[in-house]
Amino acid sequence: MMLPLAAQGHVMPLMELSHLLVEHGFEVVFVNTDFNHARIITALEGAAPAPVGIDLISFPDGMAPDGDRTDIGKLLDGLPAAMLGGLEETIRSRNIRWVVADVSMSFVLELVPKVGVRVALFSTFSAANFALRMHLPKMLEDGIIDETGKRRRHFSGLLGKSASHSAVFFSHNKLAKISQTIGCTFAGNVKRNERVQLNPKMPAIDASKLPWITIGKSPESRRAMIQSAITTIPTLALAETIVCNTFQEIESVALAHLPIPAVAIGPLEAPKSTSSASAATGHFWAQDVTCLRWLDAQAPGSVVYVAFGSLTVFDVERLQELADGLVLTGRPFLWVVRPNFAYGVGEGWIDGFRRRVAGKGLIVGWAPQQRVLSHPSVACFVTHCGWNSTMEAVRHGVPLLCWPYFADQFFNQTYICDLWGVGLKVCADGRGIVTKEEIRDKVERLLGDEEIKARTLALKSAACASVADGGSSHQDLLKLVNLLREN
Repeated sequence: MMLPLAAQGHVMPLMELSHLLVEHGFEVVFVNTDFNHARIITALEGAAPAPVGIDLISFPDGMAPDGDRTDIGKLLDGLPAAMLGGLEETIRSRNIRWVVADVSMSFVLELVPKVGVRVALFSTFSAANFALRMHLPKMLEDGIIDETGKRRRHFSGLLGKSASHSAVFFSHNKLAKISQTIGCTFAGNVKRNERVQLNPKMPAIDASKLPWITIGKSPESRRAMIQSAITTIPTLALAETIVCNTFQEIESVALAHLPIPAVAIGPLEAPKSTSSASAATGHFWAQDVTCLRWLDAQAPGSVVYVAFGSLTVFDVERLQELADGLVLTGRPFLWVVRPNFAYGVGEGWIDGFRRRVAGKGLIVGWAPQQRVLSHPSVACFVTHCGWNSTMEAVRHGVPLLCWPYFADQFFNQTYICDLWGVGLKVCADGRGIVTKEEIRDKVERLLGDEEIKARTLALKSAACASVADGGSSHQDLLKLVNLLREN
């Protein structure tokens, strides 16, 4: 059984993993919420039947039909009560031996002693972000953040350095290594941005940009998210392993910080033998493959690809500046504008802009991103820095212009710009707006930087080697396969 959180960026990598497991002879029961299941089926209409070896099922999410499912904290708060009963019944009736559960769905670990199922947790974010999540209790104890994720007071020192503190939260021997980690450094003044870092070889992040501060839409939503993360920490010992969409060559230090043994099997991509339509089964919107033909007509290394994932939302002013900035680059561009990308903006604006840039730029509702990033015409990727997008760009050797929106995206930006050196950050003006001139200038600077280009290609080489036969990720995938074959 595959159990993702009910969000596009969580469903997609677990579907990619499902296809890989089917190639190794497994049968997969893939669980979505009723709401998202309907969206996936609609997106597939006229494309292809459900993929062979993967049975798509669904359960209620506990929200009203008109509930705000983009409020992740609120969604998470109701999922255990809405889904646990149905999950238990399905596991029993289908004799399911293993559940590969999104870390955000760790509540399924409650079923381990009840039904004897074994659980592997899947991290849809970086190993470094997972490690940071493990220090949430210490952040609360030391007053770095309060129960709603807001900063409370200035702190300077090391987080989690004491073995005795860690033991309060991790009594199982699988988690003993947590108490041996160096911990998290907080430095600076509360009037400025404090920096949080677990290890010099792992990302640093401003305390004001911690994932739990930026993701919730209300204090109540953030409180629910933090409590969900904290209450599942003691249960992690019930999991057999953590599966990470990353690779050893970039996150060996972060992987060593995780509380139980982990396998790094990324960067994930559906098998080449899988048809493009089947591979799209995890998408909430129909993919516009006509953009691939458009890319075929562009010069090599010329196109600016722009996509901000499934949850980023722009307002009218930011949208206009982005549109004007893309025109100012003087380069062809492919821009993904999904149906709910901007508020206060109707189809009329999009249609007008589409006519304005006809022949120079292309706007699509949703794109086959891995196929786009692997296309030789693509020069760079203007991105929200979601972990899936980050890993896909790394795998295909595309430099990144970073424009994070919320959650772990600011954390990922640090990897991209500060540690790997394969991208640049956009900077907002005093109004908090990224201007058209900033977009133009950063695209020009990114594409003119030969050192960034060289580092991007080197990282691509390492990523491709990791997933090739005998590579670190390929070996870890085989470890996972062998583990899942155990009774």
